[in-house]
Amino acid sequence: MTQPVLRTDRLLLVPLADRHLEAEVQLDSDPEVLRYLTGRARSRDEVAESHSWRMALAGRVDGLGYWMAFGSAGGARGSTPPVDEDEGEFVGLMMLPPAHGPDQPDDPTVAELGYRLARRHWRKGLASEASRALLRHAFDTVGQRRVIAQTMAVNTGSRGVMEAVGMRYVRTYFPTWDDPLPGADLGEIEYEMTRAMWAACRTRPS
Repeated sequence: MTQPVLRTDRLLLVPLADRHLEAEVQLDSDPEVLRYLTGRARSRDEVAESHSWRMALAGRVDGLGYWMAFGSAGGARGSTPPVDEDEGEFVGLMMLPPAHGPDQPDDPTVAELGYRLARRHWRKGLASEASRALLRHAFDTVGQRRVIAQTMAVNTGSRGVMEAVGMRYVRTYFPTWDDPLPGADLGEIEYEMTRAMWAACRTRPS
């Protein structure tokens, strides 16, 4: 199974490819976007290294990986030109690779949800919209057992997305950092969506 192109009401999610590197560089040039990840903008070489790592990780489990989100309707339009004339205006990077943290078991049935949007597209509900599409893909197409999401405890925006898509809080944990970011003393949090939770969401009356 290859990663499919996914569509939502406002977004086109395209599997990450080498032609998207410039958009990744643009995204990571804004320190606010990386406030809870690195606390600073990243160099082109750093982004290129991450891109290569993402492409390799995406191949570990069929159907999982990384998607570039492009606007397909007014709510996601802006002034930045598209990466490809057929893709639309760049919105952000959406992530659904195999879970790979140092404290995560090597389990191909567990994926990790993530999202990184350009600042001009914050607070429009786009991260939640794309995350729902990725959860549907994870459970209904790939057949995952569990999807997790992790962030700093102080990252209320990211936590809001996790809660909006129906994920539940699992734990707070305290990694050791060589150069901790502000708020690191409050720890990292983990949320999850299980196959049973997803099935319940699908059958719950609207």
